[in-house]
Amino acid sequence: MELALVIGVIVVALIFDYTNGFHDAANAIATSVSTRALTPRAALFMAAAMNFLGAHLGTAVATTVGTGIIDPPSGSHGLVIVGAGLVGAITWNIITWYFGLPSSSSHALIGGLMGSALLASATIHWDGVLAKVVVPMILSPIVGFSLGAIIMIAIFWIFRRAQPGKANRGFRHAQTVSAAAMALGHGLQDAQKTMGVIFLALVVGGYATPQEPIPQWVILAAAGAISLGTYAGGWRIMRTLGRRIIALDPPQGFAAESAAATVLYGAAMGFGAPISTTHTITSAIMGVGATKRLSAVRWGVAGNIVTAWVLTIPASAFVAGLTYLAFHWMLE
Repeated sequence: MELALVIGVIVVALIFDYTNGFHDAANAIATSVSTRALTPRAALFMAAAMNFLGAHLGTAVATTVGTGIIDPPSGSHGLVIVGAGLVGAITWNIITWYFGLPSSSSHALIGGLMGSALLASATIHWDGVLAKVVVPMILSPIVGFSLGAIIMIAIFWIFRRAQPGKANRGFRHAQTVSAAAMALGHGLQDAQKTMGVIFLALVVGGYATPQEPIPQWVILAAAGAISLGTYAGGWRIMRTLGRRIIALDPPQGFAAESAAATVLYGAAMGFGAPISTTHTITSAIMGVGATKRLSAVRWGVAGNIVTAWVLTIPASAFVAGLTYLAFHWMLE
């Protein structure tokens, strides 16, 4: 029974990883597609490949998710808690994708795990949640907004005498690099979160110990699932990020992607913090747009996005809690 539950949780985790990919595909490529720096298919293929590579760049974020958020009991009860958390995250991903809202798959996953753990009276590492989730959740949009604005101001100053047409063509080429960097950062961040959950399931099921390195097959499976999901695309959210917040031009797209990629690498490699790629790129786009004029940003759309951000953890926790009760009744 426990082996079947371990396999089931791994399958559900890879389904979450796939939904994470198509939900967050827009993070890496929406700006490049909207400025016509890349065609949609070329952008999706590039993003899928860079997500796969990014997943192999480290495991610090995976360790945080796997061992630093909750501590479920061993055996079938712990596996039910992890599985219910994943269902909560998948549900929120699908709801926000349907409405075209760029919410955080990362925070949906963490909220789901916390929600099922709370109802099951399992241990939650509140100090780890505060240091690795709450603080980065607050700081990453602020840093993304500020860095996007700084890079955009620097571009204005450096290229103030350039011909607009020539500068736009140059930045379209540069966006190929910045979009690739953003996709690599997405793989570095988000694929690792699924690795962490799969490893947590292996530990709870008795097939691994917390001190072991994450197996290579787990890394390959998570990288493959998020890449396939990315290639499937998330067109609803792409429209929101690419056009509805602000009509981007190539220099703005380059600035936003560069700022977001910098924050993703810094958080993953410097702190092992599972930050939201969605929050980071969205806030960077807002920061870039605000340098032109504050009214250039469609703040009503931005407000809807922020509302989704605030609701993500409690909503996914609520669904995960209900799922835990159902699983507990059926399987234990």
